[in-house]
Amino acid sequence: MSFKFHLPLLLLGFIFSLTYSQPLLGQIGPNLGQTDHWMKSAKAAIERSDYETANSIFRNLIDSGQPLPEEMPYLFAETLFQLKQYDNSANFLNKYLELTGFTGDYYKGAQELQQRLDGPLKEIKECQLCDRRGYRYKTCFTCEGKRQIEQDCNYCKAKGVVGCSRCNGSGMITKVNIFKIVEYFECERCAGKGRLTCPVCEGSLKEVSSCRTCSGSGKLSSEELCDHVAEEAHEHK
Repeated sequence: MSFKFHLPLLLLGFIFSLTYSQPLLGQIGPNLGQTDHWMKSAKAAIERSDYETANSIFRNLIDSGQPLPEEMPYLFAETLFQLKQYDNSANFLNKYLELTGFTGDYYKGAQELQQRLDGPLKEIKECQLCDRRGYRYKTCFTCEGKRQIEQDCNYCKAKGVVGCSRCNGSGMITKVNIFKIVEYFECERCAGKGRLTCPVCEGSLKEVSSCRTCSGSGKLSSEELCDHVAEEAHEHK
């Protein structure tokens, strides 16, 4: 079972670790052995093509908050590529090149990985079946793909009435006469009730509008990596 990462959080943790690794060396010196152990274990997993294990180790390393070796984002990017998490792979690869430039030990490998990523990333960009990260869309469970649905009226919050804007819900209008005396009159707009029938649902409490669950798209992202093949094609295989 592959891990699906929340990439912004992972990158944030990764950047934090690199930024503060030098000042903290004296404080967490004893834990550097754990980092070294994790890196060796991850490399060994990669060598035997056990990318699921390497994936798990790298995630634990980032979550630990320990200083991260500069080669770690490249190795993680390679691991993610093998797990077909191409968007994640590209992000960590770019971070590796940003940090090491031309001087990184894996610069040549990084260039080769960039070339290998070109095709899959292009497929993701052109595919209508998945989001920009390459995860397949699923039909919205609320509107069942219809995009619009009858739901509680958002304008009146399913109350069927709204406050009268002319009298601010008081039912009364005030006027100052020529003698500067305040006079009170019943609001003609709401007949003194202070409220009006909702103009959207007309008192039914319901409205047909864009589904709020999927924002009117009819689809939601899933945990499934997309192979860019329509379900109908899968069924006829």
